Amino acid sequence: MARQATAAAGRRKPGGAEKPAAGKDELLKYYRQMLLIRRFEERAGQLYGMGLIGGFCHLYIGQEAIAVGCEAAKKPGDQMITGYRDHGHMLVCGMDPREVMAELTGRSGGSSKGKGGSMHMFSTEAAFYGGHGIVGAQVSLGTGLAFANAYRGDGKVCFAYYGDGAANQGQVYESFNMAQVWKLPVVYCIENNEYAMGTAIDRSSSETKLFRRGISFNIPGEEVDGMDVLAVKAAAERACEHCRAGKGPYILELKTYRYRGHSMSDPAKYRTREEVDEVRKTRDPIDHVEELLEKNGWADEAALKAIDAEVKKIVADAAEFARTSPEPEPAELYTDVYIATGA
Repeated sequence: MARQATAAAGRRKPGGAEKPAAGKDELLKYYRQMLLIRRFEERAGQLYGMGLIGGFCHLYIGQEAIAVGCEAAKKPGDQMITGYRDHGHMLVCGMDPREVMAELTGRSGGSSKGKGGSMHMFSTEAAFYGGHGIVGAQVSLGTGLAFANAYRGDGKVCFAYYGDGAANQGQVYESFNMAQVWKLPVVYCIENNEYAMGTAIDRSSSETKLFRRGISFNIPGEEVDGMDVLAVKAAAERACEHCRAGKGPYILELKTYRYRGHSMSDPAKYRTREEVDEVRKTRDPIDHVEELLEKNGWADEAALKAIDAEVKKIVADAAEFARTSPEPEPAELYTDVYIATGA
């Protein structure tokens, strides 16, 4: 009972600064971006069930406000790096849905030529540096990207995403120390969806307020409602301002909730259906923006349905492209391989 009570408390809306007002065009943009992620992930789940996506597949359904809100705070050239729940981040940073879906199915039309799959695709053109399968590895790599930014003096900020499970990895704290010593421009975004791979946070972490993990390194941080895209955007803007001012890293703990299992093979029996339904009913990030649009008279039911139809068409096209794109030629195994030579 104690564990359930703590988990329920974690799902309550965190406190924080007052959210800024948002205009019609801004809200419609966020609504469309989150809906694209939601519909894309739903179709990816279907393709996985049909056997067209192999290996692991981790869906972002429920967490859309984080990727969209942080993207809204970025400037051109700012980097993004994350773990293996990465499809939403790819879409929001501008990667082609067709190429992302084709990569999931391992086809040559994919963004990594069919060799990266769900967990390891990237796009330097979009400043998206992966999708990484090793838990917590992206935190060190993201710190390295921020080091390069500081070295070049280019004013860029790196957003390094990881989850509540990865928050207990040792390399995270090595990265914290270096980032603060060298005042690196990196925003550590903890996507706290409460269950990691399947263990409630209060059963695996002695300090469940993960934004406090930077205190011993003198890194400031804050807790944010990760189900509210406007709250995420405001917090990400504060973090970016801190980094660009040369003050070093910043930690955002984004309280969120994934509706599906850890991966497509996870039945998620460690939580009840009632728990998931309650979050869907009371805190869904897309429903929240929909309510704001309707409340302000900026979109009615017909307009929102039209956006949904447009998004579904994009996703259907991406799925068809992924299904019909050819598989990579065997010779592709020998391309993009680093070979060290020496005397």
